[in-house]
Amino acid sequence: MFTTRPTLQGTLGMVSSTHWLASQSAMAVLEAGGNAFDAAVAGAFVLHVVEPHLNGPAGEVPILLAPAGGEVRVLCGQGVAPAGAGAAHYRGLGLDLVPGTGPLAAAVPGAFDAWMLLLRDHGTKSLDDVLKYAIGYAEHGHAPVEKVNATVETVRELFETEWTSSAEVYLPGGEAPRPGRLLRNPTLAATWKRLLAETAAAGDREARIDAARTVWRSGFIAEALVRQSRRPTMDTSGERHTGTLTETDLDGWSASFESPVTYDWNGWTVCKAGPWSQGPAFLQQLALLPPELPAYGSADYVHLLIEGCKLAMADREAWYGDAAEVPLAELLSEDYNAARRALVDAKASYELRPGSPGGRSPYLPAQAYARVETGDEPVFNPMGAGEPTVAPVPGEPHVAVDGTTRGDTCHLDVVDRWGNMISATPSGGWLQSNPVVPELGFPLGSRLQMTWLEEGLPNTLTPGRRPRTTLTPSLALRDGVPVLAFGTPGGDQQDQWQVHFFLAAALRAPVRGGLDLQGAIDAPNWHNDSFPSSFYPRGRRPGSVTVESGMDAGVVEELRRRGHDVTVGPAWSEGRLCAVARDPETGVLSAAANPRGMQGYAVGR
Repeated sequence: MFTTRPTLQGTLGMVSSTHWLASQSAMAVLEAGGNAFDAAVAGAFVLHVVEPHLNGPAGEVPILLAPAGGEVRVLCGQGVAPAGAGAAHYRGLGLDLVPGTGPLAAAVPGAFDAWMLLLRDHGTKSLDDVLKYAIGYAEHGHAPVEKVNATVETVRELFETEWTSSAEVYLPGGEAPRPGRLLRNPTLAATWKRLLAETAAAGDREARIDAARTVWRSGFIAEALVRQSRRPTMDTSGERHTGTLTETDLDGWSASFESPVTYDWNGWTVCKAGPWSQGPAFLQQLALLPPELPAYGSADYVHLLIEGCKLAMADREAWYGDAAEVPLAELLSEDYNAARRALVDAKASYELRPGSPGGRSPYLPAQAYARVETGDEPVFNPMGAGEPTVAPVPGEPHVAVDGTTRGDTCHLDVVDRWGNMISATPSGGWLQSNPVVPELGFPLGSRLQMTWLEEGLPNTLTPGRRPRTTLTPSLALRDGVPVLAFGTPGGDQQDQWQVHFFLAAALRAPVRGGLDLQGAIDAPNWHNDSFPSSFYPRGRRPGSVTVESGMDAGVVEELRRRGHDVTVGPAWSEGRLCAVARDPETGVLSAAANPRGMQGYAVGR
């Protein structure tokens, strides 16, 4: 079939990410003899610079890694709620939801420590080797993508009147970043240079990385982060609040390795992060599939996936989180999903229908049933807030008419000549999530907005517990051997778009002897918003389906006949997938990247 780009193939290494500069920086590390993990760290720090509206060092990142010949592991870079961030404290401030921005929404930053732990335990390169690319782009500048300009313009008034430290970086001289003009962040470059200087005498490679982690937790970086948290800051509540992050919170948390959650389907084993992410919802969607699937791309096929997704996401809302035990074995069991599968009929469901694994009774807060109504023209964006806003690229950052903001995400996949493979979804710490820390050049995150303030839920805001994140990278194995790493930005859409991609790659004919990664990425995609958004203000749009205009018109008409509330969005507007693969028999490596958004790129040789 025709694709926008070829599926790349080679033998030295492959990188796919949501920005070409990150992809090429990671590839430069592979060219210099580094492994996939070295390359991923270098690419990730470049993403902080070139996609500041999508991620930052004080955000978070879940990582799936498959060392050659080793076991697949999850590296959790999702920080926990600070000790002072209990639900009662927020309710005492008169809040019924965690604000979508500001220091009250900040978890303990997790991304930096996760990348350092990955570099120490699985990399081979030094701190200087992996940070030099980010330092160069921050100090000397890069040509920003259009979305940086658009995002800064939407928060211009906020930056100029309230978040003035952000205006100094992103509105120098009153001018927003523009494509073709260099955007610099000298303060961020100075932060990393100081980090390198303070750790230079620490000892060998591993000791120096540990020293950098210490600087982050208790040195000059930690001090600046805590000072920022204590500054009264305007947030989406319309009031100024101080945060709860303390020195003890920063010093007491570290990234950690854990086992993935897996599910076997049709000869594949798919690996995801645990139910502190939405990752198992991908696995539940596979478990809900019948033994025989309708023809790929048909109305029956799309309807089946939409309805299965609604059931899996309803279970996500009722059962996933880090604040209570999650009955994951039951949620992924054959008997449970056979019963759930029987709920799918020929008509679209408008109900939120969580199940009862092991006989447990589901419970959701009242806000989970909130509807978001839209007019005739605007496209509902589940991460938004306030009045409906046209979202030509679902998952991209925007600011609603009431001034509330949110951000999106990046993605990065790497495979090297030795068979090491990694999939990571960095996010948070967006330029629109919190003011830039003046001494550091980057802001705090806002991931706590994904928790509830009602007690007794698996995702209740709880000190020392992770908010249930939407971030959900993927790894897939055949016969126990890692074959495919993939992922996408997109918040609640991530494990919709990824399921569609995975099935397309698994079911369709191969190209050049390997998976048709680019064809699977380019295939028309879609999402639904029938379940509660993970982002402030947590609304839902029952029965909705948004499809790309490239979807067959007959399929769209049949979906409407079945009761789906279908919005036809612009062409190339659903998904921002990245993927790399390795054939274990031949050692041939493959990669592809999404053309949507006009910035993702795969490179390799």
